Amino acid sequence: MISDMEDRDMHARSFGPAAGRYERGRPPYPDAAVDWLLPAGAGRVLDLGAGTGKLTRALLDRGLDVIAVDPSDQMLAELRRVLPGAPAERGSAERIPLPDSSVDAVLVAQAWHWFDVSRAVPEVARVLRPGGRLGLIWNLRDERAEWVRRVGEIIGRGGGYRETVIGPPFGPLETREFAWSYPLGPDQLLDLVASRSGVILRPSDERAAVLAQVRQLLATHPALVGRTRLEMPYIARCARASLP
Repeated sequence: MISDMEDRDMHARSFGPAAGRYERGRPPYPDAAVDWLLPAGAGRVLDLGAGTGKLTRALLDRGLDVIAVDPSDQMLAELRRVLPGAPAERGSAERIPLPDSSVDAVLVAQAWHWFDVSRAVPEVARVLRPGGRLGLIWNLRDERAEWVRRVGEIIGRGGGYRETVIGPPFGPLETREFAWSYPLGPDQLLDLVASRSGVILRPSDERAAVLAQVRQLLATHPALVGRTRLEMPYIARCARASLP
């Protein structure tokens, strides 16, 4: 029987082969949420579990000194393709390739639930400077829109956000949500679905069946028929905590 940790690790490692689809289909993060996560005066920031750099580019756009770290060579290759010259290294939350007290903030986008928190928390604290901040963010589909709820029913809802736990040596946890929407085309919606770990790990015939159901939804749902641009509603769920 596969343990919870082994299952989580298998899902976390599944994204590499779908790096291109992840980059095309996954949304960025709203500016208000990124600003809320960053501490005042931050200069050097670690994007931990950076994937293809969805959050990395928002940090670079703010003029910050950013280092991206991810365990997947394929995801990092895609990040380097879209962000040539951006510092990026292979590593994990449990073994960060940075020296002690070297960054002002560690931000984690769409990845904290994949980490071994008991090992990640002290490792993040190690690389943070005194008073540094850990910030977490997830884009969650807002299923108050009926067609979005249907997408969730087709692809399944497992493997996503879990209740956030950080704990010592960090101080109190603050949370906040930001409602926003992201425009995407029908092909991007298919890439978004195909980049989900629960879809990636299915047998090829089951993956094809899931994508066929999404195409059917695009062709028949009144809110989607004939549309070349969709507005996917999201809730950006954020949490932050600082070292004393």
